Amino acid sequence: MSKDKEQYREYYTALGLRIQFFRKTKGYTQEVFAEMVGISWSFLSQIESTACLKGISLETLFKMAEVLEIEPYQLLKKD
Repeated sequence: MSKDKEQYREYYTALGLRIQFFRKTKGYTQEVFAEMVGISWSFLSQIESTACLKGISLETLFKMAEVLEIEPYQLLKKD
């Protein structure tokens, strides 16, 4: 794991958990949500996993927010 990713572990984890929270709030399974966003189920699973620090593009972040009907910043907030 790269030093940069480890340095920002809490941000990666918070992002994944927030995506998962909003996805479940909408009632979407990982499979359905991934298809709506245009990514693979396995990639979404890695993003949402607290054990895997998986980065995403801004385009993917924006598409996720659009599908979830929220503003992109809501996925980046760290409570």
